[in-house]
Amino acid sequence: MGTAATFDLRERAGVRSVVAERTASIPWYVWCLAAATAADMFGGYWDISWHISIGRDTFWTPAHMMIYLAGVLAGIASGYAILSTTFGSSQEAKDASISVWGFRGPLGCFMAAWGGFAMLTSAPFDNWWHNAYGLDVKIVSLPHSMLGIGELMIELGAMLLVCAHLNRATGAYQRKLDWLLLLVGGIEVAGSALFILESTPMEFMHNSEFYRAVATSFPVALIAISVVSKNRWPATTMASIYTALFLAGLWIFPLFPASPKLGPVYQNITHMVPLWFPVLLIAPAFALDLLRARMGANWGSWKSALAAGCVFIAAFVAAQWPFADFLISPAARNPIFGANYFGFFDPAVLLYNPYRFAPETSGNFAGGMAIALVMSIIFCSLGMALGNWMRTVRR
Repeated sequence: MGTAATFDLRERAGVRSVVAERTASIPWYVWCLAAATAADMFGGYWDISWHISIGRDTFWTPAHMMIYLAGVLAGIASGYAILSTTFGSSQEAKDASISVWGFRGPLGCFMAAWGGFAMLTSAPFDNWWHNAYGLDVKIVSLPHSMLGIGELMIELGAMLLVCAHLNRATGAYQRKLDWLLLLVGGIEVAGSALFILESTPMEFMHNSEFYRAVATSFPVALIAISVVSKNRWPATTMASIYTALFLAGLWIFPLFPASPKLGPVYQNITHMVPLWFPVLLIAPAFALDLLRARMGANWGSWKSALAAGCVFIAAFVAAQWPFADFLISPAARNPIFGANYFGFFDPAVLLYNPYRFAPETSGNFAGGMAIALVMSIIFCSLGMALGNWMRTVRR
């Protein structure tokens, strides 16, 4: 009788555990930090579009406010998680935290809090810098660098916070967190595309500089999250999110009116100018997922990093090279592919022909592509090292 009662209690406990697992919801502060990464990426896209459509007319543009909203959201989410853990009564929360200067909280929240502080601190500094030295006299200025570091810390903090929950979770709750991790990863991949924008216009797509830029920007996030994720197609999913975000910007932004407020004006701008068509990252991402499935338990080793670097650059060149020929042709000069959009300050068609590839000698191209391959292998290795570490994060 006692044995039956014990079995019944265990069965009920198991049922309660399964029900709790199915109904477990992701904490709001995790969503809030994920929203911070989305606000940062969207604000960055909007800000670039604003600069090439209107110009930097004032610091208080909606695009700038969207970027700094990311810092505010990161501060709210991180501040709540740290203070509630430090002064709360939940022993479970304390066990899943680290200690910094007497405060307790998730590692990702401490990183994101620092990033949010850096972003918000850079705002008045950036405004003073422009008033003192002019409008965008230098992209890599000290306040812009401070802003970029803050953005990077928020993105890394969001990834680590989701990973900490994911690595402790099981069942349905784990699958929810896995999808959230892929969403954050896709947003970060889109953010990476913004950082290399000056090296990826269509006229550079038969140039080694273009492939070097891609090889140094995308593999880290794609590979790192692929190491952590339990999804079958993590890299393809993140590349699809990046592609969808950039296509949405390409097709939606021109629906809103805009006109230049600075000179000289070479293009007749009447609506917001979007950024160009997304690169075909989905091809190497799909190839990486196939390689991951083939290598199985060996995924994350130095051998897999070497293979991933070669596969990434080979698949990308195979897809992007012929597509670049299409983008440079008259067939792409329409609102669908966006090859007819130029910033107001761009003397395209007037003083130069934008529909031709930037010249590069065969020797420079061969050397540049060899460097691109090496960089692809190095950054895939870094991605796997980061992913292997992220897989161990539980606090």
